[in-house]
Amino acid sequence: MKLLISAASPFARKCRVLLREADLMDAVREVDIATSPLSSAPEALAANPTGKIPALIRSDGPALYDSRVITRFLNDHAGANLYPAARLWELLTLEATADAIMEAALLITYESRFRPAAQQSADWTEAQWGKAERAISAINERWMSHLSGPLDMSQIAVSCALSYVDLRHDARGWRRENADLSDWHTAFLTRPAMQETAPPTA
Repeated sequence: MKLLISAASPFARKCRVLLREADLMDAVREVDIATSPLSSAPEALAANPTGKIPALIRSDGPALYDSRVITRFLNDHAGANLYPAARLWELLTLEATADAIMEAALLITYESRFRPAAQQSADWTEAQWGKAERAISAINERWMSHLSGPLDMSQIAVSCALSYVDLRHDARGWRRENADLSDWHTAFLTRPAMQETAPPTA
């Protein structure tokens, strides 16, 4: 199998961390492609009609896309138990919260990188940050006990989301009002799978 990725994508990073935590690196080859929201790479379009990544190319079926679809498939393929049934709905809700942080943070990045300065909207940017900020606060206030439990996919997703905020929007200072979550994230980053998938800083 081949996983189409961009090294800076937090959604792709979720899948890449799972590959390492589930010992699937021999079964799935990562393929880093150059793509953007304004010009999708041909490989991405061939796998996903929207041109978005990540996408998982399989030899025995159609390509899979959307990070949550891919991680569920890879988890089942490996028997990794990163989606334990005993707390599945809470886990999926927390993963969705992390994905919402990623999406809002990405949209802020796209606004500044891909729209002409005269067309950029400060109000729209702040609205997106408000979504991310509220979601981060909710995790800090409501979900710390879950994050402290056995490893599951929601923890991977939260750490990838926070890492992307650190990468692109560190000046926002999310850590100042979320000390418990900040400490947890710092500790989670010591996992080899997180270190091996650290995005480029450029």
